[in-house]
Amino acid sequence: MNKDLIPSSLSDLYDNMVASFSEQFAELVELIVTPGWRQHQLFIILVLWAVAYVLNLVTQGRWEAWARARTGWPKWRLRVLVQLMQRLTLVYFVVISWALYLLMQQVTWPSRSYIIGVVATLALAWLAIALVARLVRNRTLRKIFKWVMWIYATLVALNLTDDVAGFLDGVAISIGDLHISALGIIKAVLLIGVLLTLARIGTRAAERGLQNNDDITPSMQVLLAKGIQVLLYGAVFMAAIRTLGFDLTGIALLSGAIGVGIGFGLQKVVSNLISGIIILMDRSIKPGDVISLGDTFGWINALGARYVSVVTRDGREYLIPNEDLITNQVVNWSHSDKFVRLDLNFGTSYGDDPHKVRATAVRSVKTVARVLSGGSHEPVCHIIGFGDSSVDYVLRFWISDPTKGLTNIRGNVYLALWDAFQEEDISLPFPQREVRILPEDADAQQLAKE
Repeated sequence: MNKDLIPSSLSDLYDNMVASFSEQFAELVELIVTPGWRQHQLFIILVLWAVAYVLNLVTQGRWEAWARARTGWPKWRLRVLVQLMQRLTLVYFVVISWALYLLMQQVTWPSRSYIIGVVATLALAWLAIALVARLVRNRTLRKIFKWVMWIYATLVALNLTDDVAGFLDGVAISIGDLHISALGIIKAVLLIGVLLTLARIGTRAAERGLQNNDDITPSMQVLLAKGIQVLLYGAVFMAAIRTLGFDLTGIALLSGAIGVGIGFGLQKVVSNLISGIIILMDRSIKPGDVISLGDTFGWINALGARYVSVVTRDGREYLIPNEDLITNQVVNWSHSDKFVRLDLNFGTSYGDDPHKVRATAVRSVKTVARVLSGGSHEPVCHIIGFGDSSVDYVLRFWISDPTKGLTNIRGNVYLALWDAFQEEDISLPFPQREVRILPEDADAQQLAKE
């Protein structure tokens, strides 16, 4: 660019941009009011939109029936299909406008199809932006992305990018060697948005690939997924800093000093992060394990960087800090294997034969679903003492699915014992107390009267 043409001040930049926009607006007005092929192209565009709208009304039902039959498609492809169905008129307009534009480029002068080409380009850009914006989960960021990209596509189609870019680059502040302009900030925001979206997609793809790999343990799957996530988002952060023009050397020194101060205030957070890494590396706890920590009993739903999500049988989800799993005693019911032994205590009256009671208890517990039998997992019943009103027993049995609950299996075993004891006339005693009132002698009655 010639240095003589570079504006000397921000006001000159603004004047140049306003003049360029005014020129484009004047040309647009001239296109509308001047008879000839310019008006013909505007009329053709309106006709094309009307045709696209009619095609949408005629074929929408058939497209919906065809879309419902795509049951075997992946979810991402179905989402794209839904987005296209919602913008069917725009899709038809893009197709027929581009077809007509390419045809007119071959059979007539290029100037007679210029406006049609500009509108077709804008329509295609708007359709592509609407589809790509669905990758942005946050609604606010999605709207910002749409508007920014639509404005940019419009400027590109109207050849106004150089004027707007020059104006935005002139809106800047300079601190030493650091030069931050509005154009640089916009570029950085767009770059960060694109990179964050790509990082999120890459992280999810890596997680799915790791989960489908049976050779990697669940703990290592989570650890590798977290490592990939940190690397990708760290790269996005570094790219954003470089795009804004900051010197990474100065930032490194500043971040080191700030990090020391923040470290003292975030000791618990850092402790939970380190504890989470230790848990993942030693494989003591993994997703799907059944654990008991204090009064909390449930299975691990997810391992986070700061906490572990434990879901109990009543549907509650506890977020337990990683540090508590390192420093406190944790019962992992499925650490080395999923076999769990349960003990049930009960008592019978002294009039019942204990040999019969033991045999009946073992026979009844084998009829309960989920109870294992055979080999080292054979149920057993032992006498553990003679109580005040009953002979006390313990019934021990094994299960291999603690994730399905412990209270329910205990209840089923107790119910089986009740039915079996009723059939064998074995009684379940309860404590009884007798109160005897002795007659008072004559001397005691006389003392009471005095």
